Amino acid sequence: MEPRTRAGVWLTALGLAAFQVAGTFGASRNQPGFRDLDALAIALALAGPAALAFRDRHPLVAVAVSTAAADLYVARGYAYGPVFVSAVVALFVAVQAGLRRQTWVLAGMAFAGFVVADRDAGLGHLGFVVGWLVGVVAVAEVVRTRRERLADERRRAQGEQRLALAQELHDVLAHHISLINVQASVALHLLDEQPDQARPALTHIKAASRDALHELRTALDLLRGATDAGAPRAPAPTLADLDHLVDTVRASGLDVRLERPDQLPAVAPAVELATYRIVQEALTNVTRHAHARHATVRLANAGPGGGITVEVVDDGTGANGEGDVEPGNGLAGMRERAAALGGTVDAGPRPDGGGFRVRAELPT
Repeated sequence: MEPRTRAGVWLTALGLAAFQVAGTFGASRNQPGFRDLDALAIALALAGPAALAFRDRHPLVAVAVSTAAADLYVARGYAYGPVFVSAVVALFVAVQAGLRRQTWVLAGMAFAGFVVADRDAGLGHLGFVVGWLVGVVAVAEVVRTRRERLADERRRAQGEQRLALAQELHDVLAHHISLINVQASVALHLLDEQPDQARPALTHIKAASRDALHELRTALDLLRGATDAGAPRAPAPTLADLDHLVDTVRASGLDVRLERPDQLPAVAPAVELATYRIVQEALTNVTRHAHARHATVRLANAGPGGGITVEVVDDGTGANGEGDVEPGNGLAGMRERAAALGGTVDAGPRPDGGGFRVRAELPT
């Protein structure tokens, strides 16, 4: 445990010790007929807080010492006072530490010790003590369960964020590295036969690498959320950036057309990002696997229900030359993006034969 946390444990124990001693003297003055306070009474009032000073390391010892001190205090005939507060704190801490069964057992033993210590207690008094013990442990159980649920939610959110980061990095890097690979192949071919014509390919490689770095920074900033540096360096890609995306793919030698209506419905930024990434990944797959010459990206209104439809089709032969595409991270990532927004993605050979089609329907 960190020194600051350890100091906090000691400070709360000292504060509770002062409270119990002062409260014990006050209770003794207001309850005549009980045994006068002596050194043992003060020692018992301090025993519980002393054990609580080590509750972070030995929670069950704190329960056993504090409850035993309270029972012995009652057995000696001293006036009822705040000596029981330490037991309440110890029981609560032990349950929070996950020692549930042991805590219930010690609570039962504490009640048995109280029955022996105060033989004159009536059923009503004993019932009150039972209710008090059960209530303390039950409240601790509820708090512990809530804390565990919140911790699970945090872990789940962190896992989802890591998956989102992995998907963003996959989409950004796979697309641009594929373009760089294609242009590098072109440049190597031209260097031998037409070295003067290699310059455009190298220029496209430079542009693709620059765009990759830019989008990589944007993706990391977007998923990092609020940082000390403030807002992300650049906004996430939108539908307006599809023209630039198509131009970069077209520069690799693939004839790509972008078709969209004059007006699309207003959509949330997350939907725009998902649409962009789906188109990006689909075109990446075309350049890597399809052996296609032409591809078309179509955006359309989804209909009366709202939303948009995006479709990417090509005239290639697929991954294995027979129109099939082996499942991979790309298609799975598209479906996960769409599903997270309440949309769908269908991918497979074109119904009219020849080529491949990716079709996504996304809500506004």
